[in-house]
Amino acid sequence: MESSKVIETLWDRIQARDWAAVAGLIAEDAVVEWPISLERIVGRENFVAVNREYPEGWSIRVLKVVAEGDEVVSEVEVPHDSLGVFRAASFWTVRDGQVVRGTEYWTSMGADPRPEWRAALVEPMQPGGPPPGALRLACRPVS
Repeated sequence: MESSKVIETLWDRIQARDWAAVAGLIAEDAVVEWPISLERIVGRENFVAVNREYPEGWSIRVLKVVAEGDEVVSEVEVPHDSLGVFRAASFWTVRDGQVVRGTEYWTSMGADPRPEWRAALVEPMQPGGPPPGALRLACRPVS
C-alpha cells in the first residue's frame, strides 16, 4: 500500500474505532511525538491505547493528505461534542505499510489569541476553513 493510502486508512480506522485494524498500520516500535503537550508515545500498544481511551464524542474529518515517498503530511479536523474543534497537522514516516514515526501538532481552534499588533494586518477566520475562493495549496484532497 502506498504511504499516502496508509495514512488515509489510518484515519478511517481511527474514526471507525477499529483498534485492531489501527494496530496493523503501526509498527511495533513506532514513536509518535506531540510537541505541543511535550509527550512522546512509544510503541504500537501505547499509540492504540491513547486513541482508544480518548473521551468519546469526537469524529474525524481528513482535510488533506500529501505524500512524497515514505513521508506523509496529513491535516485533520476533529470536532468534539463537549471539548470543541481541534485541528492536527501530522508528519508521518511510513515504511513497509506501517507508521514508524510521527510528529503531530494538535491544537484547538482559536486556542492562541491573535496579538493586537497584527490586528490591522489580518482578518479573523471562522472554524471550518477559509472562505470560498480563498487561495488553496495544490495538493490531493481526501474525501
